[in-house]
Amino acid sequence: MRVAAIVQARMGSKRLPGKVLMDLGGSSVLARVVSRVRQCHLVNEVLVATSTDSSDDAIQKECRALETAIFRGSQNDVLDRYYRAASVAEAKVVVRITADCPFLDPEISDRTIQAFLDVHPDYASNTLERTYPRGLDTEVMNFSALEAAWRDAKEATEREHVTPFLYRHPERFQLVSVKGDRDYSHHRWTLDTHEDLEFLRAVCGAFEESVMPSWHDVLRVLDRNPDLCRINQGVEQKKL
Repeated sequence: MRVAAIVQARMGSKRLPGKVLMDLGGSSVLARVVSRVRQCHLVNEVLVATSTDSSDDAIQKECRALETAIFRGSQNDVLDRYYRAASVAEAKVVVRITADCPFLDPEISDRTIQAFLDVHPDYASNTLERTYPRGLDTEVMNFSALEAAWRDAKEATEREHVTPFLYRHPERFQLVSVKGDRDYSHHRWTLDTHEDLEFLRAVCGAFEESVMPSWHDVLRVLDRNPDLCRINQGVEQKKL
């Protein structure tokens, strides 16, 4: 069963424009995400999905440098972009990753994909009931479910955020929630503001550039340096 991870990336972030190409420990945020997704044992292909807007030409240039496949589609209808990218990749299983999660952990992503492969639902994720830090988000869906959402979703938020149509209709789609043994959901490891960037750079500074820390490594750094968590603890997550 062909599993394609589609990394959603754009330059036009409202709160932190250009965030996915900002430097983080010597590499771009996007480069870190792509590198981590490539470490997933259950992913057959990694594809970056960006828009056709000229502002995203820089993402295409970065993808060439990373030797990563890229698909360019609608700027605002991200669901359409995902559907068409998955079609090009001939994916049977689609893994949704966003490019603002530089600490994404291959172990956690593989665990979520494996849960999907074991049960064969329409959709599985570790975000339905959060126990992992925000920034390890992994969503998995079969192509048929993605196609149904692409065909039937009408709300602007459903088109922009790709998956809400699936998890808002449990009567129609079989959903699987992947949870950890402990609740770490109060941690924020995603990039959306300057405070987030400061936090991520501070954590990266605890490791050598060549090291790709696991989420357990990051937790140990934060246990030793609890003040780091205060850098972005006041950031409010955007509502759908």
